[in-house]
Amino acid sequence: MRHPPRSVLLVVAGAVGLVGAMTVPVVTAQGAAPACSVEYSVTSQWDTGFQGAVKITNNTAAVSSWSLSFDFAGGQKVTQGWNAKWSQSGTTVTAANESYNGSLATGASVSAGFLASWPGSGSNAVPTSFKLNGTTCNVDSEPSPTPTEPPATGTAPALHVSGNKLVDASGATRRLLGVNRSGGEFMCVQGYGIWDGPVDDAAIKAIADWKADTVRIPLNEECWLGLSNIKPEYGGANYVGAVKDLVTRVEAHGLTPIVELHWTYGQYTGNSAGCSDVHATCQKPMPDAQYTPSFWSSVANTFKGDQGVVFDLFNEPYPDRATSTTTQAWQCWKDGGSCPGIGYQVAGMQDLVDAVRGTGARNVIMAGGLAYSNDLSQWLTYKPTDPTGNLVAAYHVYNFNTCASESCWNSTLVPVAAQVPLVAGEIGENTCSHSFVDQVMKWFDDRGLSYLGWTWNTWDCSSGPSLISNYDGTPTSYGIGLRDHLRAVNP
Repeated sequence: MRHPPRSVLLVVAGAVGLVGAMTVPVVTAQGAAPACSVEYSVTSQWDTGFQGAVKITNNTAAVSSWSLSFDFAGGQKVTQGWNAKWSQSGTTVTAANESYNGSLATGASVSAGFLASWPGSGSNAVPTSFKLNGTTCNVDSEPSPTPTEPPATGTAPALHVSGNKLVDASGATRRLLGVNRSGGEFMCVQGYGIWDGPVDDAAIKAIADWKADTVRIPLNEECWLGLSNIKPEYGGANYVGAVKDLVTRVEAHGLTPIVELHWTYGQYTGNSAGCSDVHATCQKPMPDAQYTPSFWSSVANTFKGDQGVVFDLFNEPYPDRATSTTTQAWQCWKDGGSCPGIGYQVAGMQDLVDAVRGTGARNVIMAGGLAYSNDLSQWLTYKPTDPTGNLVAAYHVYNFNTCASESCWNSTLVPVAAQVPLVAGEIGENTCSHSFVDQVMKWFDDRGLSYLGWTWNTWDCSSGPSLISNYDGTPTSYGIGLRDHLRAVNP
């Protein structure tokens, strides 16, 4: 599904009239050494401004880049800075490394300074909390607390393919019925965070209370790989850790997590382009050969010990919009390479299956077809080879798609579902009602197939579409259809 829409570096120069200076000592918690320490000082101050400095010490594993954040509480505004890339949004100040001082070994320190304005009244309040690459500094180094996460009952079943069914370790048939939890694909690359809204235990429990048994988690390859255009606090190890935490939380409630690649690298400006950006800021027609195989190798290595996790290779392929013939589109879909109309080297579905299986992972893999995963008409003809036999056909359907009728489903989906498991990874409508998804769910129920509603986010149901108006599980007029249906079929 496509998503609804969602001053800085100067060189210090010149003299200032100084009226005083103060140093604010760092306050460190007692006990274990902090993961990082920050000393904040005001070296000089005058009627309308001051000069400040920070000294950052890294006490954990070496890092190749760093970003420090803190909040001002007295109306201060950073105007100039040095030895770091300084910026400010509202009250939040960020200092990111320069190209020459990004590496911080264990125990190493780096200092940076800035000039800032302030109202001239009050106490020029000192920041009380500092975060380095998302980790809180000056406090005992302990595992991230999870006060809202008491042990949940249930664990996600290990899954594999048997014929055209998904089954658990006992051989019992399993249907994947649930929701999508959007956010991980766009928040990080836009620089706002990792998730859109809460993903704590209470938020996952609210999904489980709908009697969902599956949560699909869209991801961003640049954020997972920690590429240089992503803020360090939202990419690399921080992003991977957040995904692992969410997967663990989902499984603790007995829900199957589907980790899915949504946004990828590669510049595409052709027909139906979602953006002109080379970076992973929108849905591209196909995954890229430069980064996507590495993404899936890394994801597979991360989760290969847990066959309760399902892999969805690529959200919504649409090489058919770029190429001149359907045959070319399906060939591009399977084999990648130099695809007509797409200006970057493409990773085909076979490349991604190979990347996953090359790690030894046997997890179930989903692969969506053409036309934003709405066309499975030749999926069986171009089906990738999977040595484990754990391949599933993925399908998306909305009321505005081309294949959105029972006659189309009967002609194109039934043959696929007769040979492999079929999962509708996204179903939805943009009407703020649920008559269309009611029809979809009945058709899929009658054939024992799987489906997941888009999306568990508090957006406008006519532009998202959104299932909820509150993360406590309050449904929209559209979402109430899925909620009531899940409660009926998964009592």
